[in-house]
Amino acid sequence: MIRLIASDIDGTLLPYGEQAISEEVFQEIRRLERRGILFCPASGRQYTSVRKLFAPVADKLPCVCENGAAVYGPGGSLLGKTPMDREQALALCRDIIALPGAEVLISGADTSYLCPKYGDILPLMESKGNNIVLLARPEDVPEDIVKLAAFCLQGTAGLEAALAPQWGRVFHAAVAGAEWLDFTLADKGTGLTQLCAALGVELDQVMAFGDNFNDAPMLSIAGAPYLMEGAAPELGERFPNRCRHVADILRTL
Repeated sequence: MIRLIASDIDGTLLPYGEQAISEEVFQEIRRLERRGILFCPASGRQYTSVRKLFAPVADKLPCVCENGAAVYGPGGSLLGKTPMDREQALALCRDIIALPGAEVLISGADTSYLCPKYGDILPLMESKGNNIVLLARPEDVPEDIVKLAAFCLQGTAGLEAALAPQWGRVFHAAVAGAEWLDFTLADKGTGLTQLCAALGVELDQVMAFGDNFNDAPMLSIAGAPYLMEGAAPELGERFPNRCRHVADILRTL
């Protein structure tokens, strides 16, 4: 029996380039709640951004945010976070900033810290509804760092080549979109496990949806994992259940 549905947002519930969750998804979330099935966004986004995106139902939803590094219960209680080692995180920040064309996004539990080099990342993060603080340098971040993201308009190939060989041994490194390479100590599997423990839900009672490599840890532990059509072939070999639209599967429950 499914008791919890965990779904990635960008590229899964929200096709790339779109800005709003469909009303059909909200209807299904409400219907499933009446049947005792919780819906949980599981995203690299911060909590404030997720709440704005799911505004009509936000108070009803637990959330796995920052790729599993910050976990929230229904109503917004912080159930857990997984901070990165600060000195290692700051060293990674400096390496990202040193890369031509790259920007760093530093995440606290519910704040995005930016040290912009160019003009692209600030309006992008504003469009996602994030809490944003601009800093002169990463060392000025006033709280635990739970996630770092390298952003590059030219794509992630150069970021992976420059950063993953060293920093992938220290943190989880995962492509989170066409322009994003994320680093965390946690992952979506870690966050989902924390959430299920807090809610008293077994992992085999979880249905999960994702489309990218940062979703793989969550899909690997869920009892009913679904991969979106068009995902990388390497993921398709691991997760045979396919999905074109999440709402199509939700309607069957």
